[in-house]
Amino acid sequence: MNDPEALLHYLDILLKESNFTKAARELYISQPYLTQLIKRIEKKLGTKILNRDHVPFSLTDAGMIYYKYLENISYNDQQLSRKLAPFTQPNKKIIKLGIWTSLGTYLLPRLLPDFLQEHPNVEIQLFENSPRNNETNLLNGDIDCYIGQTPETTSRDLNYTVKQGEQYYVVIPQTSQYFQSGKFILAPNDLDLKEILQAPMVLSASESAIRHQVNGLFQKFHIKPQIVLESKSIITATALALRGVGLTISSASILTRMRQTPINLLPIDENLIYINFFIATRQKDPVSAAVQELIKSFKNLDLNTNV
Repeated sequence: MNDPEALLHYLDILLKESNFTKAARELYISQPYLTQLIKRIEKKLGTKILNRDHVPFSLTDAGMIYYKYLENISYNDQQLSRKLAPFTQPNKKIIKLGIWTSLGTYLLPRLLPDFLQEHPNVEIQLFENSPRNNETNLLNGDIDCYIGQTPETTSRDLNYTVKQGEQYYVVIPQTSQYFQSGKFILAPNDLDLKEILQAPMVLSASESAIRHQVNGLFQKFHIKPQIVLESKSIITATALALRGVGLTISSASILTRMRQTPINLLPIDENLIYINFFIATRQKDPVSAAVQELIKSFKNLDLNTNV
């Protein structure tokens, strides 16, 4: 057994079940085979990898090193396959697409299913990094295109196609002193936005596009925010706000995915905060036919979202 992914899976199931018979049953292999496999690995390494004298099972210190080793081999194998794809699959068109994870959860399910169905010879390789890292990767030629927000902040060495953005709201949970019972979407003048923004806040991380806009909002009102918690995911920040950790600023597309709960949404004037989406390519590079088709599909997206 030399397959690192299979070995990782076997170890995961053993750690979960803490029993060789149950683990073997779940893996559809025999218990003696699984027992001998672990013994052979330990003999080869010269040390135990599993603490199996007590339940639950756990990895030994050596087992932790071996587990990480398997993860690295698996990752490197996958990277090698991706890099060799243009040579091993010459008829396959590869698009290396950069996107921020939170944005990807919203945009990619709308963009990719139809696109891939219409272009079965195209393979998408995702690079889910921060906006700045995606921009750097694109400028360095490590990816083919990059989907992001706020095109005004991107490098002048990029070409980009822009789509309309979406409405943003201050999310006010039921536990907040500003919550108004019996209402959902408030009128803009129901609350003083400047006062609201001084309440404890749960915000997305500083490298996110939405956070740049939110920071600008604080600057406009000369406010030093009370940040209770930051998250790399606007989805996590919104979920925490809904549970009363603090107020947050979130978008229509995020809020429609959250379980309904008593909250108020205070719409923010589009002149204060409004984020457009874009897909960018590097100016000095010719754009492949596959990427041109992806840009066309991006242009045709209907991103209107009603809360």
